[in-house]
Amino acid sequence: MAKNIKTHLYCYDDHRGFSEDVRKRFSDQSRYTVASFQTREEFISQIESDKEHNFCKIAILGLHDTREQFEMIDHLVAEIEEIDRRTGLILLGPTDKMEEIRKILKFNIDAYVPKNTNSILRIHNTVKKLISEHGISLFKKKRNISVYALIGFILLCAILILIARFRLPQYF
Repeated sequence: MAKNIKTHLYCYDDHRGFSEDVRKRFSDQSRYTVASFQTREEFISQIESDKEHNFCKIAILGLHDTREQFEMIDHLVAEIEEIDRRTGLILLGPTDKMEEIRKILKFNIDAYVPKNTNSILRIHNTVKKLISEHGISLFKKKRNISVYALIGFILLCAILILIARFRLPQYF
């Protein structure tokens, strides 16, 4: 692991309830970029503009008590998954509504975090887990390329040995 992977955190916080706490927790500018959005359009446009880049992207979505917002977040999650499937999703919601949120949302959410005093710490731990998974997937791709190159080299050597065996049998 020669270098740190830059992580982009996108906070959808329409009431500015947790984005400042997230910004304080992830204050290292060399490793994290924290952007908070209050409107859905700005949030989606930022994710669309960063779709082509290969850095670790995590969306933190804040929920409130209303059922209409749960359905709106469900549509937002569907759009995020459609734009970039590699984006990690963390939902921050009320403690007493977490089971209802899990039933309403149909897509793959990486973590459901209840709002309480430990929520920022749980978000931090989940972000670290998602960063590790992103790093593992990058190293897996590099490993596969190296294995293919090794197999190609071994096959090339075997073919050259067979050609040499038939062309120059006196050396074998």
